[in-house]
Amino acid sequence: MNPLELLVVAVGGGIGAALRFLLDGVVKPRVPGFPVATLLINVSGSLVLGIVTGAGQAGALPLPVVAVLGTGMMGGYTTFSTASVETVQLLRSGKPRLAVLNGLGMLVVSVGAAALGLLIGRNT
Repeated sequence: MNPLELLVVAVGGGIGAALRFLLDGVVKPRVPGFPVATLLINVSGSLVLGIVTGAGQAGALPLPVVAVLGTGMMGGYTTFSTASVETVQLLRSGKPRLAVLNGLGMLVVSVGAAALGLLIGRNT
């Protein structure tokens, strides 16, 4: 990877983080009590990453574009660490069922979205 590619991936990461910040700010106040925003972000990001990766594997996207959109933008957009903290916060606030639903549910749905995205991307 050359310095220009590194810079473009970093810019993509910044754009992804800004998109996450905006979406979180719009959704979180409307759905209190459960981290729907993080769920939406991680599932949609997994789907998009799957599509981008699948398209790259199929030769429909050049690898530098996959790096910028996948590693950069979707890496900055999705947030495993926030999902982990929110799951622990639900558990600590006496909501073990919501904690399990959030932790396991997000994992299962995000992996399913990534698989669907790969399927879509490989068939582009």
